[in-house]
Amino acid sequence: MRTIISFILAAGLTGVLISGCREADDGSGAAVRVAATTPQVADFVREVGGDRVAVTQILSPSSDPHDYEPRPSDAESLVDADLIVRSGGDVDAWLDQLVEASGSDAPELTLIDDVETREEDGEIDPHWWQDPRNAQLAVEAIAAGLAEVDPDGVDVYERNSRLYLAELRRLDRSIAACMGSIPADERLLVTSHDALGYYADRFGIEVVGAAIPSLSTQAQASAGETADLVETIRRTGVNAVFPEEGTTAELERTIAEEAGASVGGELWADTLGPEDSDGATYLAAMRSNTEALAAGFTGGNAGAACALGSG
Repeated sequence: MRTIISFILAAGLTGVLISGCREADDGSGAAVRVAATTPQVADFVREVGGDRVAVTQILSPSSDPHDYEPRPSDAESLVDADLIVRSGGDVDAWLDQLVEASGSDAPELTLIDDVETREEDGEIDPHWWQDPRNAQLAVEAIAAGLAEVDPDGVDVYERNSRLYLAELRRLDRSIAACMGSIPADERLLVTSHDALGYYADRFGIEVVGAAIPSLSTQAQASAGETADLVETIRRTGVNAVFPEEGTTAELERTIAEEAGASVGGELWADTLGPEDSDGATYLAAMRSNTEALAAGFTGGNAGAACALGSG
C-alpha cells in the first residue's frame, strides 16, 4: 500500500501543503479551526466550541476507525487547523502519518491521556468514551485546549462546557438508573467486538464474550473461539447477542441462532451515525445503546427507567 505522503503528492496537493495556514476566519464566522479525528471527538468539540469553532471531522459517520485509510483532503484539513484533537489509541493511530505528511505544526490534544483508562489482555482499551464520566473529562480537556489556542474565547468555552457537562452527568445518572433496574443475572453482554468494556464496568454489566474477541474489528475469530462462545452463551443463559452498527451482523446472527439467543438491537460502538439516525450525537448514541441493551437483556420487558429516548 502506498504511503500517505506519496498518495498526497500523487493527488497534486504539494502546493496546498507548502502554502501553510490561511487566515483564522475562513468566512464561517468561526475564530478557530479544529481538526477532529472521530465523530465522537468532533461532537464533543462542537458542543464546547459552539459557533466560535469550525470543526473538520476526518472520519465520516458510520465508518470503522480501525480500518480507515486517510485521503488527501484529510492532510489539507490538518494544514489549516489551529488545533488537532484525537481520540487516542488504536482507533486513530493513522493520524500520525497524516500529521507528518501535512507538515502541520498545530498543537495536538490526545483525549485518552486525560481520561481514566482500562486494560484488556494487557492492552489499553481505546473505547474510553463508552463511560460518560470519561466523556466529562474529555470535555474539560477540550475546553482547556481551545482556551489555550484562543484565549479570547475562554468565556464561551467555559459556558458551553458547563452546560454540556450537566447533560453528561444527567446521561450518566439515567443510564445507571436503567441498568440498576435490571437484575444483575440478566445483564450479560455479547457484542461484535470488545468495544463496550468501559460501559460494562461503569454500569455493572458482565461481558460474556464477543464475536470478534479483540479490541479491534480487524481481528478475526477462529472456529474454535466461535464454538466456545456459543457454548458459553448457552451455559450462562445470555438472552441476546448485540451486533454493532456498520457490521453485516452475519456472524452475530449465526452465533445467536446456534446458541438459542435472540439478536439484539444494533449498537453504536466505534462511531456515531448520520444526522437522521438515532446515533447522530454522543448523547443520542448512548441513549440508543442503553435502550437496545435493556430490551435485549430483559427480552423486551425493560421498565420505564430505561425509556431514555434517543433524541
